[in-house]
Amino acid sequence: MYRNAVWLVKGLQEYTKSGYEAAAKHFTPGDLDVKVSGRSFVITGANSGIGKRAALEIANRGGTVHMVCRNKERAEAAKNEIIDQSKNQNVHVHIVDMSSALQVWKFAQNFSQENSVNVLINNAGCMVNQRELTDEGLEKNFATNALGTYILTTALIPALKKAENPRVITVSSGGMLVQKLNLDDLQFEKGTFDGTMAYAQNKRQQVILTERWASQHKEIHFSSMHPGWADTPAVQLSMPDFHAKMQNKLRTEAMGADTIVWLAVSGASGQQPSGLFFQGKTLLNNKAPLSPQGRAAFTAHCIHQGKDLFRKSVVNHDSMKQNALLNE
Repeated sequence: MYRNAVWLVKGLQEYTKSGYEAAAKHFTPGDLDVKVSGRSFVITGANSGIGKRAALEIANRGGTVHMVCRNKERAEAAKNEIIDQSKNQNVHVHIVDMSSALQVWKFAQNFSQENSVNVLINNAGCMVNQRELTDEGLEKNFATNALGTYILTTALIPALKKAENPRVITVSSGGMLVQKLNLDDLQFEKGTFDGTMAYAQNKRQQVILTERWASQHKEIHFSSMHPGWADTPAVQLSMPDFHAKMQNKLRTEAMGADTIVWLAVSGASGQQPSGLFFQGKTLLNNKAPLSPQGRAAFTAHCIHQGKDLFRKSVVNHDSMKQNALLNE
């Protein structure tokens, strides 16, 4: 309760529109005055909310944008809007359900063969408030937010290492600060299911993965970040009571996407150490009360889950590619 209360007070001060406006006084406007023509950006969950806004901002700066989305109709509509507003034709749609390990893996393998990638932005996420299993038997929040992010990032690392100035940005949440990592119940099978706390666990997991990747892959710049409390369709759908109470205080989508774009395109962000957690272009202590052994254990769990799913689901699908990923 104490941790939650402190986080709420912090959120009202820092995560809201007024918090952004106060922090923005210390931003360096020139950091985003860049052109990124010739660089390729993969953005998951790019058809709405802060993912869509980040895609637009990158397209405005000349980047090639690959939108990884679940719904084809909404993705195509968002793509057309981005092209119309940015006048940048290099915007592409890829239909992938991030809760499906098999779909994510197949997409990453095919994409790497046909395209380059300089920057991966892990933005897609969900907050399912009733415990639900995917077709592969995994709790849906974990499958989407943690395992999907893990598989996509791991599978694209070889392609990222071939690129100039490669980066991976994972959109986490300040909500992870209310949760200690629970290695004993990653599938939320024990006790009463709470979708908000499951989401917070997943966001903690993403930060831990970012730290681990940074330590293992020095050629790539990794970062995670908190976008603040933004007024997005996802917040309206998943947290209707919160949205109704906080609507006038929530950040705009542009405010929520600002740090994502800064981490993706600016020279200044690339000068920061890899593996850190940001809020509003400011480094945060993620206060992760977890030993190095605990972090390694969680990463090992993701590897085990991924390998197990691949062995069950991909046994008849190009075994050479399968084995290559399993041996990462």
